[in-house]
Amino acid sequence: MTARPRVLYVTDLAYEAKGRRYCDEDIFLTSRLRADFDIALCHPGDALALMDAFDAVVVRNSGPVLTHQEQYDAFRARALETGKPVHNQLTGKADMRGKRYLLDLTAAGYPVIPTVDRAEDLHRLPEAAGYVLKPEAGADSIGLRFVDRVEPADLAHGDVLAQPRVDFRYEVSFYFVDHDFQYALYAPHPDRRWALERYEPTAEDLDFARRFIAWNDIEHGIQRVDACRTPEGGLLLVELEDLNPYLSLDLLDAPTRDAFVDRFAKSLRGLLA
Repeated sequence: MTARPRVLYVTDLAYEAKGRRYCDEDIFLTSRLRADFDIALCHPGDALALMDAFDAVVVRNSGPVLTHQEQYDAFRARALETGKPVHNQLTGKADMRGKRYLLDLTAAGYPVIPTVDRAEDLHRLPEAAGYVLKPEAGADSIGLRFVDRVEPADLAHGDVLAQPRVDFRYEVSFYFVDHDFQYALYAPHPDRRWALERYEPTAEDLDFARRFIAWNDIEHGIQRVDACRTPEGGLLLVELEDLNPYLSLDLLDAPTRDAFVDRFAKSLRGLLA
């Protein structure tokens, strides 16, 4: 390894996401990480061809994998074959492997929106005013459908998940580097998911979020626990983003943002060690 580790930073600077500017976040992060690492940015489609020349690969705002599934699968296979350090580590069990983890968490009794993928299990969903159909390989709301009721045919191919539409007060996200909590943001208006504000979590909130971080098998990586607050006051997991979660760093005050960058750099150094 060189004196200054060489890091390939995978991002799609041209990806357009509703309510978010991925490119700004990665331009900022790489400008700060250059204090500790030699960094080159590349599109996710180029990661496989370039990765062998670097000490580690960081996968950040690379967009939904389904837009470059074949290239991502080849990159992942090569990294696992060669033992190339990847941040986030590829050991995660959540979104980086699709949405089936929601089934596993439902079956294990975790506080998660109930999820099924088979017609014979539809009776396990609570009665609701409507339901959500999610592609197992979906991301960024691609392929998401809202229906009044779930028909057996909707689940005939085993690649769609069904959930009740949950009446919630707001959505809240908890951001972690490795297993360390960094900050939380919430959307006080349910119809404006990305109109986020700072949120001060309670001890119970953090216990909730840490259950999912502990469940996942990532030592070095950035994770976002997305949850919704029910009318009764509890939290239910919506998603555990463990591949390339957007961080909304532009909404943070400078000290919190600086602390996050420092912790991110420490995580990368730990991965390389």
